[in-house]
Amino acid sequence: MCQIDNLPPLRDVLKKHGINAIRSLGQNFLLDLNLTLKIARAAGDLKNHTIIEVGPGPGGLTRALLHAGAKKIIAVERDYRAIAALQEISAAYPGKLEILEADALKTDMGSIAREQEGPVKLIANLPYNIGTPLLTGWLTTDPWPPWFSSMTLMFQKEVALRICANPADDQFGRLGVLANWRCYTSVAFDVPREAFSPPPKVTSSIVHFEPRLNPLPCTSAVLERLTAAAFGQRRKMLRSSLKKIFLHAEETLKSLNIEPTLRAEALSIEGFVALANALEIEERSS
Repeated sequence: MCQIDNLPPLRDVLKKHGINAIRSLGQNFLLDLNLTLKIARAAGDLKNHTIIEVGPGPGGLTRALLHAGAKKIIAVERDYRAIAALQEISAAYPGKLEILEADALKTDMGSIAREQEGPVKLIANLPYNIGTPLLTGWLTTDPWPPWFSSMTLMFQKEVALRICANPADDQFGRLGVLANWRCYTSVAFDVPREAFSPPPKVTSSIVHFEPRLNPLPCTSAVLERLTAAAFGQRRKMLRSSLKKIFLHAEETLKSLNIEPTLRAEALSIEGFVALANALEIEERSS
């Protein structure tokens, strides 16, 4: 077993503090410190960065990030049972770990980030049940460029494939549009289910996000509504799936040189942005 500090093994930490995984919180604890170190390396240089970590649990990734030289970590943890374990890590790394007992879905990470000195990275083994809504919120933050310099996040593998999918891929959908409109995305590596306690039913993947400094101009809320309509009936042609949001869907598509018989998964991100901008213009003039 990898030993990176003088703190006890994570299994002992779980036992000491009575932390068993709660399904409603989406908890699966990653106890292999070799893997948490690998996640830290995938996030790049940490020495001059503040790290926001969501859902640290007993602190396996937290310890790896501190070992890798993170300047400071702000750990956002909802489960009160994990707070004492995180406080022990804080004592072992004085001045390096700030613990915030809060629900990540109700926490303004941007406000926290803007209070820090220097760049901020978001690194987390996200609870499976809230990973997608958290990511969507971070991708649609305004203004852009965002408050984070990069994100390195764990998802179920099937979600990771959707995030990194390209047009015409079977997995391409709303997440792929939003993620690759504003970020460069890549799967760093997979994490086997056996690495967790308890083991989830699926393989996980680490996804790295680098913000695009100048993404195509578009209003994020309008793009979200457009992709919801387009992929809500993904087997339909765009001229049909977009009827509910455009006054004249087929004519709009033709005016943008988009073939009306295309299905949503075949349309480029540039095409989605052009449609979102056309939708916004139409709604403003109506």
